[in-house]
Amino acid sequence: MNETGSNSGHSAQPRMTHPVSIVVPTFHEAANIPAVADRVHAALAETGVEWELLFIDDASDDGSETVVEDLARRLPVRMKVRRNMPRDLSLAVLEGIRLSRFDRIVVMDADLSHPPERILDLLVALDTGCDMAVGSRYMPGGSVDRNWGLWRLLNSHIATLLARPLVSCSDPMSGFFAIDRRWLPDRKALRPIGYKIALELMVRGQPRVTEVPIAFHDRHLGDSKMNWKQQFNYLRHLRRLYQHKFGNPVRLLLFGCVGASGFIIDTAGYLGLQQLGTEHRLARGLSFWPAVTWNWWLNRKMTFSDRKPLPQGRQWAKFVVASLVGFAVNWGCYTVLTTFSDVFAQRRMLAFICGIGLGSIVNFLIANRYVYHADLAPVEDVSPSAMERS
Repeated sequence: MNETGSNSGHSAQPRMTHPVSIVVPTFHEAANIPAVADRVHAALAETGVEWELLFIDDASDDGSETVVEDLARRLPVRMKVRRNMPRDLSLAVLEGIRLSRFDRIVVMDADLSHPPERILDLLVALDTGCDMAVGSRYMPGGSVDRNWGLWRLLNSHIATLLARPLVSCSDPMSGFFAIDRRWLPDRKALRPIGYKIALELMVRGQPRVTEVPIAFHDRHLGDSKMNWKQQFNYLRHLRRLYQHKFGNPVRLLLFGCVGASGFIIDTAGYLGLQQLGTEHRLARGLSFWPAVTWNWWLNRKMTFSDRKPLPQGRQWAKFVVASLVGFAVNWGCYTVLTTFSDVFAQRRMLAFICGIGLGSIVNFLIANRYVYHADLAPVEDVSPSAMERS
């Protein structure tokens, strides 16, 4: 369900009575904090809404605390500094939600790319009965900054397209949204990475979403925190969300990709050892071990990263057993097909592919049930130990 409206303002909006907490994660945003506070005040001063503005700072040490202390003399503004913690926008937002005084919460960026003047529109949308109101750049009436270059536009649209299968929202990448805290899923069910906390909430919480069009503007002060690490972490986050929503089919696909990379290592080792003078049967036996170790490690880090990690030595041994069983099925399938079927006897490569496919499925089933523990990893183990935030 979409809610449209003018980007120019919200005259004729009904008087609001529900108080709201506005959570703004910050990192080196001291120059923007006064403007954020003043524009929020201007947007809500005559609406009858009781509000607070809560900045969650990732230990900027840039004078942000002093700025907020000065603002607090005239406005309902406060700051919580997260020290000795990984820099992570999503975790900062979750901390802000936890510390908020009110159940109705708006989340927005500190760089004023999200217009505070649209806060009231999000709250009105929330009153329509939805669980989450999202400020959207890509629905009718929304827009992005005209100064965006081709690369930034392309990057934004590709990131949005990658997320679209997960949610029915035109702008799943939005960081400007309103929620009721009483709707939120349990904190233990959330496993965000980086800066797309709204996408995390939409996928894992499955809320009823209303979109409100906004005009997105580039920052005027300070530097963007976007870098290649954030983009890589976004891809990691997408992988987790696809696994959560689509389950074993996605896990099997990842398992197959890992297996393909292991096949390359296996082949390279087999050929390389022969080049060094190793007898071909011995080379075939030796090349198995770096390949199976690589597959075990990469599956641990990628395919089953959300599972509770077992001791490495024991898990590696289990994976070796699973791989040997899978290889036995692979070899057995190939032997049976080429021995008892003229079609496959004349097309051995087809039998080879069938063997690999069946063996990989058996290997996956054993790994999924036996090698990688089915329990979810603790949240603190899922989030990276050190993270640049956006």
